[in-house]
Amino acid sequence: MAVSYTGVVTVTGEGRNGGRVESGDGQLRTTLAIPKEFGGAGGATNPEQLFAAGWGACFLGAVRRAAAQRRITLKSTAVTVEATLTHGDDGEFGLSAVLNLELGGVDQPTAAALGHAAHQLCPYSKATRGNIPVTINATAVAA
Repeated sequence: MAVSYTGVVTVTGEGRNGGRVESGDGQLRTTLAIPKEFGGAGGATNPEQLFAAGWGACFLGAVRRAAAQRRITLKSTAVTVEATLTHGDDGEFGLSAVLNLELGGVDQPTAAALGHAAHQLCPYSKATRGNIPVTINATAVAA
């Protein structure tokens, strides 16, 4: 398999608890914090937000690709990704995700079909398939 692009990010310090994140090209520089909802100080981003951002951006690209393959013109696109850090009764941590897709300029069946198609195309969806619970909610909206 040919490599098209490799994103390089270095995380230093305490990781999710006050660590720093920096991309190799310097475009991403931020600190990390445990969310207040999880008993941390908050005030900075966290791995779940970064994962959700990456998946959301990738997923919308896959939606656009699926629409182009079907010669469908979309008037608007948005996705809200909920990446949830779970903590089971066994003490183990895990992830789950809900992707709430909103597409303008199509009817509800087409929105659902594009959401399903994008989930087959998106590299993040492929990487998580069968590994974490994922729900795709696709909704047609007025453009």
